[in-house]
Amino acid sequence: METPGSESEHTGSDLELRLLGPLRLLHDGAQLQLPPSRKLRALIAYLALSTRPVPRERLCALLWQMPDDPRGELRWCLSKLRGLLDGPGRRRVLALDDSIALDLSDCKVDVARLLGAAEDGFGRLDDAELAVLAEAAGEDFIDGTELPDSVEFEHWLAGRRSAFRTLHVSLLAETARRAPVGTAAGLAAAGQWVEFASFDSAAHLRFLAELHERRMVDDCARHLARTQRSFAAEGFDFSPVAAAWKTLKGRVCATYREPSRTDTADTSGQQPRPSVAIMPFQDAGSGAPGGSDLGHALTHDVISRLARLRGLFVIARGSVFALAREQLGHREIGERLGVRYVVTGVLEQQEDAVAATVEIVEAANDHIVWTDRFEVHSSDRLTILDEIGNGIVSAVASEIETAERSRAILRPPESLDAWEAYHRGLWHMYRFTAEENERAAEFFSLSARLDPTFSRAQAGISFTHWQRAFQRWGEREEQARQAIESATQSLLIDEQNPAAHWSMGRALWLVDDQAGAVSALERSVALSPNFALGHYALSFVHCQGGDPLAALSASDHSRLLSPHDPLLFGMLGTRAMALVRLGALQDAAEWSLKAAARPNAHVHIVALAAHCLALADRMEEARSHAARIRLLQPSYGLDDFLGTFRFEADTQLRYRKAAQAIGLSA
Repeated sequence: METPGSESEHTGSDLELRLLGPLRLLHDGAQLQLPPSRKLRALIAYLALSTRPVPRERLCALLWQMPDDPRGELRWCLSKLRGLLDGPGRRRVLALDDSIALDLSDCKVDVARLLGAAEDGFGRLDDAELAVLAEAAGEDFIDGTELPDSVEFEHWLAGRRSAFRTLHVSLLAETARRAPVGTAAGLAAAGQWVEFASFDSAAHLRFLAELHERRMVDDCARHLARTQRSFAAEGFDFSPVAAAWKTLKGRVCATYREPSRTDTADTSGQQPRPSVAIMPFQDAGSGAPGGSDLGHALTHDVISRLARLRGLFVIARGSVFALAREQLGHREIGERLGVRYVVTGVLEQQEDAVAATVEIVEAANDHIVWTDRFEVHSSDRLTILDEIGNGIVSAVASEIETAERSRAILRPPESLDAWEAYHRGLWHMYRFTAEENERAAEFFSLSARLDPTFSRAQAGISFTHWQRAFQRWGEREEQARQAIESATQSLLIDEQNPAAHWSMGRALWLVDDQAGAVSALERSVALSPNFALGHYALSFVHCQGGDPLAALSASDHSRLLSPHDPLLFGMLGTRAMALVRLGALQDAAEWSLKAAARPNAHVHIVALAAHCLALADRMEEARSHAARIRLLQPSYGLDDFLGTFRFEADTQLRYRKAAQAIGLSA
């Protein structure tokens, strides 16, 4: 039986519930003795944070893993809870139909105070209240109340702790902003901020400002070196910290503000890579501004994976989660975080499926750049995170790159910065003609001159040399040497950049170093599993002389990651070449046709289709493609085709027979 209980008698205003740190219940400032049951403490915390009554069945499933009598255990806990919280004429433990709720409206609850302050904005707190909340939020939510056997509760607890840690970082950031640079309070606040937000660029710059103000130059250098190593180890982009530090060194810091776009420009006036904020994904069912546990996990995953691509300046997790509760518009987010693009998403969760609707918005004008929906039919959390995360990361990276290329092509060449010149080069490179390749080389070289520390510019230069060698637009041996030279320079600038290893892997293939090429390309996708071009290049190498099954897998994965890639014809073509080696000739013909149908497919891809169709005994289609080859390049013959790729002897023999049948052997 559930009884009212009378273990304590008290009124409301003198009752206080503390959930940050070990759970404590105080009456008139004196701590009440709680029963030793951790599930009772878990029940108090869960009900205290619930915004509506919770069904008993939900509480039983959450806290008890198939006991003899879960409802009986729940009744016992509620009986004890009434004795602790209810008072004369005041019921706080409410049984409503078959649901339970806590009415703590007349009690002091530390997390309620924290959440309320976050809703209003921490900037409105006075200094004393800010200090109290920052100290309280530094402790783990209901520390010591873990229930390892209750998996659902542990997931809920992990989500709540993550949310409160994010708020703690925001409080430390606000404290650091208020403390004057050069004071003891300023150094302490900056130190705490960087301790708890170790991958937040703004935190490191605030700490460096303190060291710089004290003329602690060696300490600045050591801190920068440690930070660069830790960023690299976790795949985060260090360049915004380095660029802002250049600016910081040139002035004496009397005050501090968070870095804006002008703060993160380097001393030569270059603008940084396009910046993006991935806002916490919302749950369509909850409507809560903080997002769901799954939404938090997906957001963190997407931020981490995008940062590893190193093509974008991705705002750290702490900053975006801190802003999420303020429910700002895209323009306000862009202004507050200094970003060009804002990514938002909504999750729809069902029993056996999760869907995510995602959009990219250009913050300055609220223009939607792209939107799409991703759906996974699974109840496994890791599968959901992996499949939806892959789709989001690849699409965001690809669509922003496309938007940047479009932006760059509209700018006069003389006004381009390093990043824009690089994207102008990509636009020309993806045309796949000798003339456009030369234009691409000019823009990549311009980018490298404007910013000698820009690794991707050197990777672009390497690609233009690779194209000259592969397409026979230049002397193959010399172009291969220069491709390796530029790839080496790209690696020297940024050894953690997947594009640098990609360019080296392709260049090594040119000189027939199969093992070295595979090793470099595997490193590129290890650094960034979402780097579609790395997977494609692995397929390219394997489909000719390596493992054809690995080639199929890498080709499929590259197309999954980047279904509209400018190099899609190559991704389709490598699959066709692998199928030829496996003897699946009809399938090879179908995939080669898809490759040749792409609008920017070059002559070697058309030749692949002609040969594959002949191997599949589809002679009329094969001859049609042979005629198309003669229009593109009248002198093209079998030696051009076989000399371009590196097929094994038995595969070469197959292609020779096919070429003879359709008149391409000469």
